[in-house]
This record gives sequence, C-alpha cells and structure tokens, in this order.
Amino acid sequence: MTNPSAPKRYLPTSPFKAPVTRPPQQFAVGDQVTHDVYGLGRVIGIEGGIAALVDFGSTQERILSPYAKMSKL
Repeated sequence: MTNPSAPKRYLPTSPFKAPVTRPPQQFAVGDQVTHDVYGLGRVIGIEGGIAALVDFGSTQERILSPYAKMSKL
C-alpha cells in the first residue's frame, strides 16, 4: 500500500512538469505592494523575515510569510 503523505518524486525524464516553487519574496521598508484582499499599501516594518507590517491607508495589517497574496509593485 502507498503512503499518501509521502512527497512525490519527479524524474527528469517524466513527461509531466514538476510543480514550480517560487522563491519567497523579500520586502523592504518603503516598498509599495498590492494585496489580493487589502489592496494597495506600503511596507512600514519587517519582523525578521517572518512577517511584514503594511499600511493600507485605512488599516495596518501584519502579513505573514510566505506572502502568498502579496506582491511588490
């Protein structure tokens, strides 16, 4: 029986493409960003690569890494 929690191995000769893993984005204080839920904002703080504090105008939110819904403009 197979173990469903075991990660799949992708062989270089496989006709199926391996899933693409994007490198985590790095943000700096002052960067303009866009978020899928909150909209446009500016990074006002970084917490050691774990989270970014972003000012979206009407609210300030702490966005946790890996920043899946946030991208740099």
